[in-house]
Amino acid sequence: MGRWSQFLEDMLKHMEGREAIGVRQHGFTKGKLCLINLVAFYDGVTASVDKGRATDALYLEFYGIVCTLSKTVDDTKLSGAVDTLEGTDAIQRDLDRLERWTHVILMKFHKAKCKVLHLGWGNPQYQYRLGDEWIESSPEEKDLGILVDEKLDMSRQCALAAQKANRILSCIKRSMASRSREVIFPLYSALVRPHLEYCIQLWGPQYEKDMDLLEWVQRRAMKIVRGLEHLSSEERLRAGVVQPGEEKAVRRPSCSLSILKGGL
Repeated sequence: MGRWSQFLEDMLKHMEGREAIGVRQHGFTKGKLCLINLVAFYDGVTASVDKGRATDALYLEFYGIVCTLSKTVDDTKLSGAVDTLEGTDAIQRDLDRLERWTHVILMKFHKAKCKVLHLGWGNPQYQYRLGDEWIESSPEEKDLGILVDEKLDMSRQCALAAQKANRILSCIKRSMASRSREVIFPLYSALVRPHLEYCIQLWGPQYEKDMDLLEWVQRRAMKIVRGLEHLSSEERLRAGVVQPGEEKAVRRPSCSLSILKGGL
């Protein structure tokens, strides 16, 4: 495995040195994490929508192509303002070029998985083609594990994150005989907290109800620990279990959730 890893590392360095990998390639290149891909893409999308422009985001799936679009290992997405005919025509031309490209290199799109998300007021709901097939519209799409809907409302994503975290908390509660801090805290840090933190810079809660939902997951985790079940937030703070402001970290979407003290 060591030799194989070294081979992959050397091959990647060779490709980077020859500029064979585009600057918008994400997924396995240094400094191009999922979070960077999501923020870079949706920064342009939301900026367009904020200006009152109808915008379409297209999600395409295929494998193994290095291109100039915003891309991870197996998916590509592109977007553009569509409040003018020139905007929709530009997107369709890009799709036509990509379709011709896949034929040249003998690869295919997963057309059943290709979707378009229509964003913004007064969106004309334009239909796009990939070859001879129409791309289906979708009210919401999962992008690198983050649910994005046509209203750019992150409430559903908050609910999904809380649901996943709660399921794992339930498994921990049922399966672990010990409820000590030394046992529960590392499990929370490794198995639960990642679901509450993953790319929260993008989907941080927008509404009070979403903040309360994520905070409730954190409070539930604290109650699993022996000796902390009946403590209020203020009492846990005085006892030194949490640091000042940490239980409200979820209210700062740009920050990671971090409520447990000691090795986390």
